Amino acid sequence: MLTEPAVERILTDIALWAASLARQFPELAEELAPGRRSPTGAAPAAPHPGRDDLIREERREALLLQQRHGLVVPGHGAAPIRLHVSDAIRDITDGVVELEEAARARLGLPRPGRAPVVERLRRTTALLDRIAAHPDLARHVRDELRRMARRCARTLGDTETVVRVSGRCPWCDSVSLRAFPDRRAVLCVNPACTCALDDCGCQDDPAYRHLWPETEWAELAEAAGARTEEIETAMDATTATDNEERTC
Repeated sequence: MLTEPAVERILTDIALWAASLARQFPELAEELAPGRRSPTGAAPAAPHPGRDDLIREERREALLLQQRHGLVVPGHGAAPIRLHVSDAIRDITDGVVELEEAARARLGLPRPGRAPVVERLRRTTALLDRIAAHPDLARHVRDELRRMARRCARTLGDTETVVRVSGRCPWCDSVSLRAFPDRRAVLCVNPACTCALDDCGCQDDPAYRHLWPETEWAELAEAAGARTEEIETAMDATTATDNEERTC
């Protein structure tokens, strides 16, 4: 039986992964049809054998995406779409739909109405208070959201900004603490680190790293020999830099 703090940690993870997925999922549509502009002065490439068949297949794929998921490929015409991106969109969309329906069924709630992925994520996180009463359901929701958020990030080719934090990890005593501004969380990146909390994903997932959300930074700083102000500065300074780059 999970303790109340353990369940709260899982709920925090759910909120973090859901927010990450909601932020990045709409970007997949932008990646479906990359620009085909040739470099200045470059001669146009010769038509590829079977190009017309490929274009027809890609147009059918674009129509399917619009009908099933409400996603319109920006500027779609004869430009090719990236099928691995459309596969990710379908997998994530189906996963979010199934997750919401399963959670509501377990909670004794009626089947949800149709809605875009981001809205479904919002509706699911709005049920966190009820999900907290079912620890096994909470862990399932966390694991599924984590899986889908990771696939979304991999498909986009995103590399999350990482900032080193001074001090030693309270669990493995290595200098492996890192701030991840996109998640506003601190993680121990030591692959061998495993905490003593039964509810933490690092116990059963080799790819998972122990995570300290914003509400635990003060406790972490005291245990690690770091400063809370340093963690906050790492998050804010990186965010400011990102904002400057977007406006350039």
